[in-house]
Amino acid sequence: MQIIAIANQKGGVGKTTTSHAMCAGLAQKGFKVLGIDMDPQGNFSAACGAENLDVSTIYELMRGDSDITDTIQSLKSGFDIIPSNIMLAGAEQELSQTGKEYRLKESIESVKKKYDFIIIDTPPSLGILTVNAFTAATDIIIPTTAGIFATTGINQLNITVKSVQKYCNAALKITGILFTRFNPRANISKQIKELTEQLSKYISAPIYKTYIRTAVAIEEAQANKMDIFNYAHKSTVSEDYKDFIDEFLKGCK
Repeated sequence: MQIIAIANQKGGVGKTTTSHAMCAGLAQKGFKVLGIDMDPQGNFSAACGAENLDVSTIYELMRGDSDITDTIQSLKSGFDIIPSNIMLAGAEQELSQTGKEYRLKESIESVKKKYDFIIIDTPPSLGILTVNAFTAATDIIIPTTAGIFATTGINQLNITVKSVQKYCNAALKITGILFTRFNPRANISKQIKELTEQLSKYISAPIYKTYIRTAVAIEEAQANKMDIFNYAHKSTVSEDYKDFIDEFLKGCK
């Protein structure tokens, strides 16, 4: 099984959208999938239609206040999720004990064999929540837009990855970089893609051949608490994510 952290410290690059699409798309292919919302904003939970108020969430799980079976919710899209809410923001201060980097890894140990894939949506930062995700993960996928600040953040993320590899998770690897909200006809997109290709060689991570085009259907699907495949299965972005998941699965063989 694989545990995949979707990460980029830059916000607005499609982490949550990619997490949701991967969970739903893999579930449609018959895989058993668990999504974990590690962002205090709880956007992944909201987009999936998960309950995240007055229920046990990833916050209670990492504090040791709830058993993992009490935090997992099964969704209509065919996958399970551990939701998040704003209470998770306090974890940065509360998780101060020795071994705090291993809280998530230890929390999911008892259920991970039930799933083929666990997808972790990380916050737009490189704090203890993201470090927990990297410590638990086998792989990292980096979504990025064709913007200079988004691609610059990849190098900073790589520094954190190397630190986690050294101290917490030697087997962790960056599986690939995924372009989202991409306009192949824009000159700036072409320039940034060239820059990122150079960066991918530096951090030894390939760029996925599939790129995700810009589409309003994403925001509409999230507003309706549906995955993109069920909301707009004929849209360009739905086709793009299907192609990406196929490319991702080929890399798993």
